[in-house]
Amino acid sequence: MILYPKKYLENTTKITEQLLKENDIKGIILDVDNTLIYYNKTLLDGVEKWCENLKNKGIQFCIVSNNCKKENVKEIADRLGIKYISFAMKPMKRGLKKAQEIMKLDARDIAVVGDQIFTDVVGANRLGMFSILVKPLERKDIFITKIKRPFEEAVIKKYLKMEGAKGNVHKWYSYRILFDFCYIRCFDSDSLQIG
Repeated sequence: MILYPKKYLENTTKITEQLLKENDIKGIILDVDNTLIYYNKTLLDGVEKWCENLKNKGIQFCIVSNNCKKENVKEIADRLGIKYISFAMKPMKRGLKKAQEIMKLDARDIAVVGDQIFTDVVGANRLGMFSILVKPLERKDIFITKIKRPFEEAVIKKYLKMEGAKGNVHKWYSYRILFDFCYIRCFDSDSLQIG
């Protein structure tokens, strides 16, 4: 199902070299907000070392973020020493495809990591990439994301039931609608910000 991730993990640093090898993953596309950084822009503890270790094993990285503030995305990308695309408008394909071009890899060799089903997971699954959903780092979200969280919670519950697992679904979120699918159609492909 397009809404279900291939993997659901606690956070980004739980992605191991073994998981990547088992799934023939050679590149990772990372989301930023609530995946790599907290609302106050603090980087997830251990993510720099995690990224460096995997880069040393030959894994390629690129950030693909819907954040329209290029300087915020660039700051995180610079800290990790990787390329980035901001204002990507996931789940539209263009930002993810641009990252694929940068990495020069087949879609099936790329994992997409993020905290949102309706942007990160759907975008990855539409392109045949390996989708990894991580729990949001904290409760704070921008308004659009807050609106969607209850819908994601329902999808995650069904996914966990299908997987036969019991997980800590992020219950703190209260409201959510499928806003991205409407609002991202208002922009054209010239708005991608690449660095």
